Amino acid sequence: MIEIRGLRKTYRSRKQSVNAVDNVDLTVGEGEVYGVLGQSGAGKSTLLRCVNMLERPDTGTVAVDGVELTALGGKRLRIARHGIGMIHQHFALLSSRTVAGNVAFALEVTGAPRAERRARVAELLELVGLSGRADAYPSQLSGGQKQRVGIARALAARPKVLLSDEATSALDPETTDSILRLLLDLNRRLGLTILLITHEMTVVKRICTSAAVMRDGKFVESGRVADLLRRDSELARDLFPLDGPSSVDGSAVLDVTVSGDDADKPLLAEVARRFDTDVRILAGHVETLAATRAGRWRIAVPTAASEDAADFLRKSGAQVGVAS
Repeated sequence: MIEIRGLRKTYRSRKQSVNAVDNVDLTVGEGEVYGVLGQSGAGKSTLLRCVNMLERPDTGTVAVDGVELTALGGKRLRIARHGIGMIHQHFALLSSRTVAGNVAFALEVTGAPRAERRARVAELLELVGLSGRADAYPSQLSGGQKQRVGIARALAARPKVLLSDEATSALDPETTDSILRLLLDLNRRLGLTILLITHEMTVVKRICTSAAVMRDGKFVESGRVADLLRRDSELARDLFPLDGPSSVDGSAVLDVTVSGDDADKPLLAEVARRFDTDVRILAGHVETLAATRAGRWRIAVPTAASEDAADFLRKSGAQVGVAS
């Protein structure tokens, strides 16, 4: 659905140049929720704006739904953008228009007839849970309600792809949770492909099937969340930080990561039984992510049994490493 190859975008001034996006490749499959995670200045927003050509890359190609946007310009590009919706961090609503008027604006741009606009606006406001707020103005809405208006507006032209630019970073945790539930519901009900950028690990945990970690304009790692959890990835460590001790007298301290069905198997109890040894859980937890169950533990196993325990856990599908 989204194919990016060799994307570069450099900003230049008299004194310096900054590689905001540096030779990035990205594939987002149809119906996927893909998260790009990184701190401020990593290049996430520039990458997102290159997807719909709000920023034209210096080199590389961007294709959405089989159409190479980097080869288009003028009217052809404007028409192609109708298939890409975008929601913003600070809502970007028109203060002089009502909720219904804000959503209708996106349809006015496409030239939809008035009757069609009216019916579509009503449909969208019901979809995002705002059917009773059509005549309200943005100043009368909460942050979560404003973002729901933004989502309805982004969906007005029936896009196949939805881009999310830090859509929850201005919201409190409870409202963030409700917006993420809405996005996941829209993904499942409408078959939307969603590409989002965020600096919040909670967003990746809740709704992303795939993710990339971006730093200094490059992807440090990328792939399906379930696959990243199966190896000693930066994402796995950030999703499940372990704050237990890294050394215990007389024991080997191991970090164990599991995903899928393995997350609910009594693997640690089986180690204790199989090798007649103690297993101490120093830290860890199991959670349900958007696409899979996953867990990570830091355990202490008596040194004499540690190699056998680690080998058994690896053969059982776990990722095992020495704590550091």
